[in-house]
Amino acid sequence: MGHAGATRRATMMDVAARAGVSQSLVSIVMRGAPGAGAQTRQRVLAVAAELGYRPDTRARLLRQNDSRMLGVVFGVQHAFHGDLVAGLYRAAGPVGHRLTLSATTPDRPERVAVDDLLGDRCAAVILLGSELPPADLSAAARIVPVVVVARAVRHEAVDVVRTAEAQGVALAVDHLVALGHRRIAHIDGGRAPGAAERRRGYRDAMRRNGLDGEVRVISGGPTEDDGARAAREVLSGGRPSAVTVFNDRCATGALQALRSSGLQVPLDISVTGYDDSRLARITFVDLTTVAQDVDRLCELAVERAMDRAAGVEITGRREQIVPPTLVVRSTTGAPVS
Repeated sequence: MGHAGATRRATMMDVAARAGVSQSLVSIVMRGAPGAGAQTRQRVLAVAAELGYRPDTRARLLRQNDSRMLGVVFGVQHAFHGDLVAGLYRAAGPVGHRLTLSATTPDRPERVAVDDLLGDRCAAVILLGSELPPADLSAAARIVPVVVVARAVRHEAVDVVRTAEAQGVALAVDHLVALGHRRIAHIDGGRAPGAAERRRGYRDAMRRNGLDGEVRVISGGPTEDDGARAAREVLSGGRPSAVTVFNDRCATGALQALRSSGLQVPLDISVTGYDDSRLARITFVDLTTVAQDVDRLCELAVERAMDRAAGVEITGRREQIVPPTLVVRSTTGAPVS
């Protein structure tokens, strides 16, 4: 990278690139805030001096005072994130707030998406289904208030708004048991946000229904390909009469693989998803699924972001949990035998 001197003013991005650190870490160093090691701090300051970088105090004050702009990080590949973004617009507009969006893609990691927002005039940042480690979330929270939606994070610097994940899968299991199913498997979400809680909800619900011996967890993931692969594994063993699936994307892939193998859904096997995303509502999918209350999740996220940005004193837990509901469609029915 060439020197940023004469042609234009050096930016925080220039310093971060030259020093090999994130923009959020440069911001921490330049503000003298805790969170950077001594050697890193020295390196960043040296690079800033070399490039002639000066923090834009006026821009920082504008960021701090712009209580109308909320930054949102979302994954373009996640249908449910699209539903959440729409919900955030519905929640933010009536209370006079605007959104600025930063997307994650297979080629654009979440750290980059967050760093870009930290350069905007955001009063707070809302992260949808964040996969960042707690240390990175904490570093961002030193710059602006951070609200994580749809992931359980236990950190004193981060607010969380999420669905009662385990309860959602329990609703699906109870529905299948009420239909007469006993051989119920679960395709899990691997290491995706919410997967551990949904896996636990499946196991607990099976035990509560006296089906300890029928518990079968199949490795899956958040994508259609994960669902298709897991469905083939379902068929390779003793086939269950029903399967609960980590999310709607995964369930869509599983449905396609099951039907391609010649099985009829729900006559031969029942399938449930999770999220009630737009995928589940497509006519030819018509998936029985666990619905997250998008409007309530988004209202709480915007409310908490606004309060934190305004310095409102908030007592009690930083985690707010919203109950799910079950939406029954055509992919579940009574077992034939």
